[in-house]
Amino acid sequence: MTEAKKSIAKNSKPFLRWAGGKKWLLKELDKFVDIKNYNSYHEPFIGGGAVFFHLSPQNAIISDINKELIETYNAIKTNPEEVIKQIHSFEKSKDYYYLIRNQKFSNEFKEAARFIYLNQMSFNGLYRVNSRGEYNVPYGYRNNYQFDFDNILKASSLLKNAQIIHQDFTSSIENIRNNDLVFLDPPYTVTHNLNGFIHYNKKLFSLEDQFKLADAINRIKNAGAYYILTNAAHQTIREIFNNGDKMYEIDRASLIGGKNAKRGNYAELILTNIVL
Repeated sequence: MTEAKKSIAKNSKPFLRWAGGKKWLLKELDKFVDIKNYNSYHEPFIGGGAVFFHLSPQNAIISDINKELIETYNAIKTNPEEVIKQIHSFEKSKDYYYLIRNQKFSNEFKEAARFIYLNQMSFNGLYRVNSRGEYNVPYGYRNNYQFDFDNILKASSLLKNAQIIHQDFTSSIENIRNNDLVFLDPPYTVTHNLNGFIHYNKKLFSLEDQFKLADAINRIKNAGAYYILTNAAHQTIREIFNNGDKMYEIDRASLIGGKNAKRGNYAELILTNIVL
């Protein structure tokens, strides 16, 4: 990648709204992470990609169990201009939102445009599907719909440095090597403010999955790699991931809405084997 393209990629940011996103973490991250010190970057729960875009790694493997999300990233990587063209063809109205929500397209770029369109026009940037795997988030009634097409082009430049894979987090561990950096941001099993946001991609990220994640961290360390994990500041989580590594508690504002949501400050954990 040329220096000009590196600069464009460095200035990219998430093009999706994502409940539970990690924008709040970025200033904390800069205190102990210099991406140039690591060989490859891995993010098995890519979501909106706030950390990925902030760090702008030149060699990355990003993945997620959400197939539609991964297909959208790959479409942006391959042909962002075509995705933008398709977004331009969609009307910005409540009726059209529900029309598009009920459709699926065989064209990968139109389907990626659909994903971005629904994400921007929906309620609170949630990703939620019903028992049949159909996206069912209601219209958002927002006045500030933001389709930042310049940023989509910048994001594409960075995504060209990444392998983008649809897979479960347990499979992603196989690609990790010595001196790699892994950022782990799983869907939270437990919550602090009972906001109910615990479903992800047709299933609950269960307590059993948290134990699997703890095992995955052991495999990351055995490979000679480094990890950063964000998780709920809950006693059960503390016990599961009490492996002798650094554990920090960070208070932050809640930005997730829901039936029982109370917007305010609550705590999350950051766990890492990076030595400060």
